[in-house]
Amino acid sequence: MAYSRISTRTQFIDYCLRRLGHPVIEINVDDEQIEDRIDDAIQLFIDYVTEGSYRAYIPVTITQDMVDRGFIDFDLDSTIIQVPENILSVVRVFPIDDQTSSVNFFDIKYQMRLNDLWDLQTGVGDLAYYEQMQQYLSTIDLKLSGHPQIQFSRSGHTLNIWGDLGGSKGDLQAGDKIMIEMYLASDPNNNGTIYNHMFLKEYATALIKEQWGQNLVKFEGMQLPGGVTLNGRQIIEDARGEMETIRQRIYNEYDTPPDFFVG
Repeated sequence: MAYSRISTRTQFIDYCLRRLGHPVIEINVDDEQIEDRIDDAIQLFIDYVTEGSYRAYIPVTITQDMVDRGFIDFDLDSTIIQVPENILSVVRVFPIDDQTSSVNFFDIKYQMRLNDLWDLQTGVGDLAYYEQMQQYLSTIDLKLSGHPQIQFSRSGHTLNIWGDLGGSKGDLQAGDKIMIEMYLASDPNNNGTIYNHMFLKEYATALIKEQWGQNLVKFEGMQLPGGVTLNGRQIIEDARGEMETIRQRIYNEYDTPPDFFVG
């Protein structure tokens, strides 16, 4: 039997309904309700599952409007910054200037890297020494230059660079260039493999099942022809139990572990 991959939203919805018993059992859920529950499942997948997001680097040229506002508004500056709307978080901001891109012969970093590469070529040094030297250079850069403190508002779609952007005394002025490291939400429509993720299939099915129970709960106790009674409350309880189990799995198996500060 050939392995069938789910790559479109329509295939995904059909799969979830079949798991609930369709077409043998009529699933009393409206199409718009199904679409909403699928969106809810995708949102949880993007926020907590590693495959739901990806890292990207976006170059930005500071404009006078950004300096006057004191922050970067990705919506207002969309014509200048080619950034998708699905920004989850901003991790770091790197300045791109003559100091960071210097190839000056008298630059200390240039000389130390030149000596490191020569030692590697002659066999005097090794990769361990080279790695230690790179960490040492990073420490020097951190102590002398530091890293800009930033705050990204996901709801407002804005980025504040504290102390560096805005005003005549700011470190960043119009015309300066920076590189923004950020995480973007994966778009299932452009990445169909997301629909084939086992967690997403199970959780979306449970959400639709809960919606099914909520639709039936107002008919609880009503007897249908043949003596059949509807028990929407039981369907809700079963669905919520499945959802809780799936959420615990995502926290234990799929969620990215938190970073720890080591002093």
